Amino acid sequence: MDKISGKLTVYFEEPFWVGVFELVFDGNLSVCKITFGAEPKEYEVLDCVLKHYCKRKPSPAVEIEKKQTADNPKRRQRNAKKLLKNSGTGTKAQQALQMQREELKLERRQMNKEQKEAEKLRQFQMKQQKRKEKHKGH
Repeated sequence: MDKISGKLTVYFEEPFWVGVFELVFDGNLSVCKITFGAEPKEYEVLDCVLKHYCKRKPSPAVEIEKKQTADNPKRRQRNAKKLLKNSGTGTKAQQALQMQREELKLERRQMNKEQKEAEKLRQFQMKQQKRKEKHKGH
């Protein structure tokens, strides 16, 4: 049976509060970054995850290796304290976010190129039409 786990880390990244949602499925890590602005309340974070997470485009999956640890309560408590003390994102999450940024950058470049070509074509057609109108005479 496959195990799916998700983790949301909210931290302050000058000048905004940022949430990083990490989803681990089949040994692959996908990350989604959410910018809150002002410090979010708990209900705002929950609302954002429940209502708006499905609209977000997660980063491409990055493979990770998961270490198996003993599952006793004290160890879990120590790990929870360690996670609370550690602020920010892990390197795998940062890599996944960087990959997502690169993909968005390529998409944006492609869209800008298409828009410029369409504008150029429109200008050319307008120029041709103006030429024809001048050539017709009265």
